[in-house]
Amino acid sequence: MFETVREDLRTTLDEIRSAGLHKPERVIGTPQSASVAVTSGGAPGEVLNFCANNYLGLADHPEVVAAAKDALDRWGYGMASVRFICGTQEVHKELEARLSAFLGQEDTILYSSCFDANGGVFETLLGAEDAVISDALNHASIIDGIRLSKARRFRYANRDMADLEHQLKEAAAGGARRKLIVTDGVFSMDGYVAPLQEICDLADRYDAMVMVDDSHAVGFVGPGGRGTPELHGVMDRVDIITGTLGKALGGASGGYVAARAEIVALLRQRSRPYLFSNSLAPVIAAASLKVLDLLESAGDLREQLAANTALFRSKMTEAGFEILPGDHAIAPVMIGDAAEAARMAELLLERGVYVIGFSYPVVPMGAARIRVQLSAAHSTADVERAVAAFVDARAALATAGA
Repeated sequence: MFETVREDLRTTLDEIRSAGLHKPERVIGTPQSASVAVTSGGAPGEVLNFCANNYLGLADHPEVVAAAKDALDRWGYGMASVRFICGTQEVHKELEARLSAFLGQEDTILYSSCFDANGGVFETLLGAEDAVISDALNHASIIDGIRLSKARRFRYANRDMADLEHQLKEAAAGGARRKLIVTDGVFSMDGYVAPLQEICDLADRYDAMVMVDDSHAVGFVGPGGRGTPELHGVMDRVDIITGTLGKALGGASGGYVAARAEIVALLRQRSRPYLFSNSLAPVIAAASLKVLDLLESAGDLREQLAANTALFRSKMTEAGFEILPGDHAIAPVMIGDAAEAARMAELLLERGVYVIGFSYPVVPMGAARIRVQLSAAHSTADVERAVAAFVDARAALATAGA
């Protein structure tokens, strides 16, 4: 039986490759940083890294690494248990309290990833008599989490407040008991920021709750790095914030839900990814506490990230590349054709710049791009070198296609 399945799978894989949609995994032989050694895929050794979520450059920060080493001695390697059995240490409770205070929420619950956090919210809070209204470009984890719930599902066009209001009216007309609006704070493929003030205004008007996945914002967006609710002045109006420890907050792994106390209390009792997954490794919890310490004085890092982002966006625009508008550190360079985006990424790697081409199904068909992600760890020279590499790779691609 499996030989038939094997042939079907091989056919599917061949189709993926021939369409230019294959996603290779390159191997890095160094810690995550502004420069890394790529040991596969034809890289010329050490290359500039412009595709990590390491927005503040904390993934290899010496104080974070030292905190992790100390935590191994004090707390051990892993918990070998879920939280409600024997998987809760003091360090887990301390991190939850710190995240609550930092994000301006009443309580926080930790998960092994933000994917799990989003997967554990909707089924717990919403039933068949409820409605969830979701932005069309929300992260896959939100989409999958919504599918697990029995709530009625409504979708509004990306950041379209008129459509959101229409969907809220539809949910209300259907007699929904609870209505939950859910949006990414920053949409990861585009770098667009959700209009949270307008969303909260509509939520107030139609008696809905608001949930924000702020994974690509917490740590560096907003005056104090508290994310898009702080940026838009609505920290006290967002009911649920989900996020990750795996991007700006050190870049390891782990996620969280920060929310009203009653929401978190119910998640502890009924959220399946929380109840049936091992606790977050204590070394990650302890290192994340050090990251939160560093964020208190990280204004210079946020300023450096903003300067790098502005420089890259302006230089690339001057060079004639199409960059999606905005000022976020996610700077998508639009290519269109999937195979061309993949080839461009290969040419850039050969020129010492590590980036990734994104194509369907990660982005819509025909909207392939190279998603460049800036970091505070990049220097001005790094950014200028990346722009020059793009220009040179574009010329090489044009010559090859002539």
